Parts: sequence; structure tokens; C-alpha cells
Amino acid sequence: MKRMKFKLNKFKEKLIATLTRVKEEHLIKKYIKNNILFLTYLLVCVGNATLLRYFCIHSLSNYLSIKALLGDLAVVIIVGSFGYLCKPKNRFTYYLSFTIFFTAICMINSVYYTFYSSFASVSMLSLTQYVGAVGDAVVENVIQLKDLVYIIGPIILIIVNSKLNKNNYYKKIEVKSERKKRMLKTLTAGIAVLVLFLVTMTSLDVSRFVKQWNKEYIVMRFGIYIYQSSDLVSSIQPKLNSMFGYDKAKKNFNDYFENREDVKTNEYTNIFKDKNVLVIHAESMQQNVIGLEFNGQEVSPNLNKLAKEGMYFSNFYSQVSVGTSSDAELTFSTSLMPTKSGTAFVSYPNRTYNSIQKLLSEKGYYTFSMHANNADFWNRRTMYKSLGYQEFYSKKDYEVTTENTIGLGLSDMEFFTQSIPKLKKINEENENWYGTMIMLSNHTPFSDVEKYGEFSVDIKETIENEDGTQEEVVYPYMEGTKLGNYFKSYHYADSTLGNFITQLDENGLLDNTVLVVYGDHDARLPRSDYNRLYNYDKENDKTLDKDDPNYNDYDSYQYELGRKVPFIIWTKDMAGSKYNQEITEVMGMYDAMPTLGNMLGIYNEYQLGHDIFNVLGKNIVCFPNGNWVTNKAYYNSQKIEYLSLNGEAISEEEIKYNTEYTNKLLDVSNDIIVFDLLTKNQVSEELLEEVEKGI
Repeated sequence: MKRMKFKLNKFKEKLIATLTRVKEEHLIKKYIKNNILFLTYLLVCVGNATLLRYFCIHSLSNYLSIKALLGDLAVVIIVGSFGYLCKPKNRFTYYLSFTIFFTAICMINSVYYTFYSSFASVSMLSLTQYVGAVGDAVVENVIQLKDLVYIIGPIILIIVNSKLNKNNYYKKIEVKSERKKRMLKTLTAGIAVLVLFLVTMTSLDVSRFVKQWNKEYIVMRFGIYIYQSSDLVSSIQPKLNSMFGYDKAKKNFNDYFENREDVKTNEYTNIFKDKNVLVIHAESMQQNVIGLEFNGQEVSPNLNKLAKEGMYFSNFYSQVSVGTSSDAELTFSTSLMPTKSGTAFVSYPNRTYNSIQKLLSEKGYYTFSMHANNADFWNRRTMYKSLGYQEFYSKKDYEVTTENTIGLGLSDMEFFTQSIPKLKKINEENENWYGTMIMLSNHTPFSDVEKYGEFSVDIKETIENEDGTQEEVVYPYMEGTKLGNYFKSYHYADSTLGNFITQLDENGLLDNTVLVVYGDHDARLPRSDYNRLYNYDKENDKTLDKDDPNYNDYDSYQYELGRKVPFIIWTKDMAGSKYNQEITEVMGMYDAMPTLGNMLGIYNEYQLGHDIFNVLGKNIVCFPNGNWVTNKAYYNSQKIEYLSLNGEAISEEEIKYNTEYTNKLLDVSNDIIVFDLLTKNQVSEELLEEVEKGI
């Protein structure tokens, strides 16, 4: 005990002596004076990382997270330490280069987060080939002023360096023999900060860091620079895993599907057996527009009609990741989730997929897709073969001119009209067919307003004057906003759909056909526009203040829940039948194939979703970022909190179970694709059958 007390006293004496020396010799002042460029580089790079968290994640506890600050600081110090090995006159070039590099990381992630509500991945570099086709959408609808703020950092460094040069600063600060010593001291300091950072990590932090599903959580806890470094490793990992991780993936795959319940039949089994199927992939159509009106005019009268007459799933969520439309196609067709790194369409097009197209092809169906865009966009030309499409009608099969183009390509009106002859021929030559038609006009940035036709998103009121005369007063409301333009675009797309259904009926193409309509994903529009939609002060033409008693708080949870998309199954004779109903059960894109498949008499033994009619009251929708939603609650895995959807609290046990279920499902889905488990599983089954026959 005395010995320990003696050691503590000695440590205290040394600490006091060190602090006294620092104070008396003005060491801090001297350090700052001799390291102005390094400290400027440090402040700029860590400051930009903090700004990124502020702009993306908002809450004070997140953007000023001590863990994230330590993580960013450690990386910047360690990288900066090697600058001391450069000659003083060359040191600026070193620090400017890395400042620009770190600034680029922040800018790219800032833009990326605006569009995807997630952070960028190195694996997405393969998708830059598609940027040209949607360049206008990115510039007009995604890049914002906040994304350019980070450029101030390198400018500050340049200004500081210029002033230092004028004062002959670099000739005074050190001699050659000091460079290595200063580098080692700085490197040691960086490592010390890194160690301090590591000891603050919890087991949950480490687990999520390894899994890499929840990028927002990792950036909040580890900082953007450590996240980006780990993402680089993670992007290379699939190639390494395919060589080294197969056995573990296969075991998890077997365990998962061995515990799945056997297929169940229900009152909807085979109700559409031997019917043709036409699937409309409705670009960026959200569910919250259905039923919306302006001045008594419906935004989507035709979708409204389909919803009223058909089987309408009003609580349906898209589950896309960075692959957007291609992810929606993957999940709808296969009941698998998007991959953790990259996209299945681009990174894994040569895998075996159990798809609705393949299963129907085995029953004699002719399967095709129609999309008047470049066949190689999202690598569809290659991926469609793996999904089981027998034919792909792409841009080359349509007449596209400047006059009939809206947004990214051929207008939906022309697309549908030009498709009718093709559909008639298919119907004449095939007893049964399954087709997908991908709409395009309702794609961001929703800027071809003059081509959408007349549809006002203002407020018109008739008022009576004191002299008894009447006049119409117009309040701008949503006119001129991105969301307002989206409603105009949506109205146009809806009108083309209505016209198309009329043409189908006139040509006898609806007589034995099931029409399926689903929105691929939300429109990725700013929450501020929704605040104006729900909190418009027409007298002052502005959004109500938050402290106004009539203010409707459209928070981040409402925004997330509002990203639902429509899913409708319709036949021309369904209205008034027992199948004409609204299903409010929470449902995800991966539930579409099992539900529709049961109606068509097919079953995918490796589906991750469920026939919704077999899980009423107990379904769960998992999202690629680790979030999940049930009828009871929406859980945000980044914030580790939930929003009750029925006014009741849910237990910690239920949260734990649903979170573990989500993580396991995401891992299994990713492994199926990355390791091509369905190909290898089919080979194993075929070999087993041959052995059994031999026996």
C-alpha cells in the first residue's frame, strides 16, 4: 500500500514538474508557432468531418460525438505526421494534397447522403458509368450549397501558407535533423489518440463496424475517415470471401433455411393460375400521393381507381439501397435483399437467382421486359439473363426523338403506345406470358414541367367582396417547389398509365391478364418541401413556424414512414369481388414475390419474404441499413430508438429479436449472392440425386 502511494506521489510530482516546465518555457506557444501549417491542416480536415456529420445527421450528440472526433483526429494526425519528413518548402504540397483528399471524401459523402440517406462506398465506383445518363438529375436535385462549404478548408490552408511564405516562415522553423524526431513525436501522438479512441468502443460498436450494414451508425461512432478506410477493405472483402469465407456462409445459409416454415396454402392459392401477368414498375411513385388532391383534382386518378377496384397493399415499403431501381427489380423478382457492397445488377450479374421469371418459365410462360432506355444501364442486358427474362425490349426497339422525350428518355405516353403492338404479338404467339414494363418519365429531377400538361398545385379560393362581387384568389402553395413539380410529373405519369390500360382493354389484352403495379422507391425529395405541404400558411405564403399551435411536426420518422410506395394487384373483373380489398398489414418488397407467387401457383424455396396472408399481424420489414418496421413500431438502428405506431411501448426483448432477425436476414441474403450459394446448392442437390439413383 505504501509502495503504491509512493508511486502515485512520484507520478504527481512528475506531472506537476512537466506542466510547470510547459508554462515557464511557453512550450505550447512555441509548438503552435512552429507548427502553424500542420495545425491548420488538422483543424480544416477535422472541421470538415464535423461539418459532414452536422449536415447529414443533425443532432448535437452525433456531430459532436467524442468517439467520432477522436477517430477523425487520429487518422488526420497519423497521416499528417509524415509531412514532417518533407522539406519545409515542400511540406505545404503534402498537406494541401491530403486536405484536398479529405475534403473530397466529405463532399462526395455529403452529396451522396442527400440522395441515398447513406454514406458513399468505394464499391460504388463501378456505377460512375451511369452518372452521365442522370447527370442533370444529380446537379439539379442533389448537389446543394452545403456540399460546397467544404472547399473553404483547402482555401484557408492556401491563404495561411501564403502569409507564412511572405514572412519567410519556412526558413526559420527547423533544421534537417529535427524532421524525423518531429515526425515520430507526432506519429506517437496520433497513435495515442487512436488507442484512446479504441478503448471507448463498445461491443455493439465493434459488431456494427464489422458488419458494415449500418453506415450512418459507423460514421457517428468512428468518424468519416475511419469509415471510408474500413469501407475500402470491405469493398475488397467479397473477392477475398469468395475464396476464404464460403464454409461459414454455407453453414449460415443451411441453418437459416432449415428453420424456415414449410410452404402454406391459403384462400389465395392458385387464384391467378395460368393467367398472364403484366408488371408495371412505376418510377418514383410514392404511396402518400394516392388520394391527394389540389383544388378538387386528384393527382393520381388512375392509380386511385386501381386501388379502389383491386387488391391494394397500402402499407408497402420499398427496400432499396444504392442500386435504387435495380435493387427494386432484384427484390421484387427474387425476394432477396440488395447486397451489402455494390449492387447485384452490376457486381453480381452472373449468379444464380431463383426468380419469378424463372419459375414461370418452367411452367411454359414467355418472359420479357420492356424499358425504353439503354439496355446496359444498370447492366440490365446481362442481369436479365440471370433473372430468367427471355427477351428484353430496350431503347433500340423504340422510336425515340427529341420531341417525344421527357426527362431521361422516351416519354411514358410514347413508351406505352409503342409497346401495344409488341404486346399484341406476344399475346398471339404465346399461351401465357409474364412481362415487366419500366416507366421512366417520373424520374428526378422532375424539371420538364412544360411537358407534363396542365395541373396546378396551388390553392384557388373564391371570395366575396364587400360590394357582393366574387373573385378568385390564388395562393402559390406548392408551385415552384421540387415537391410541387413532382406532383405534376406524377400526374402526367398517372395519366399515361390510365391511357395505357384503356389501350390494353381495347386490344383484348386484359381478358386473361393480372395487372401488377408497384412503386420502385420514393422520390428522394427534401423534407422541407413536405413541411410546406403540411404546414402552409397561405396568408403569408410561407411555412408555419414550429411554435405555431397548428404546426404539424413532419419529423424524420414521418419522412421515413412517408417513403412507402404503392403495390396493387388488379384484374378487370376484380371490382366488387371478395379479392377487391385494402390490405393494411406492413409489407416489404421482398414479400411481393411470395404473395404473388402463391396466387400464380409457384414457390421459391429460398425467398426471404413471406406470403403476406400467411403472416398477418406478425410481419416484419427489414431495411438494408438495419432499420425495421412492424405494425407496432418503426425502429431506427442508427439512433437505437423506435417510434410506436400504435401508441404502445414495445419490449426490449422484441426489439432485440427483431434486430437480430434483421441482421441475420441481411447477412444470409448477402451471402447467397456473393458466394453464389444457389448455384452451388443446386449442384449439391443434383449430385445427391445421382448418388441416390445409383444406390
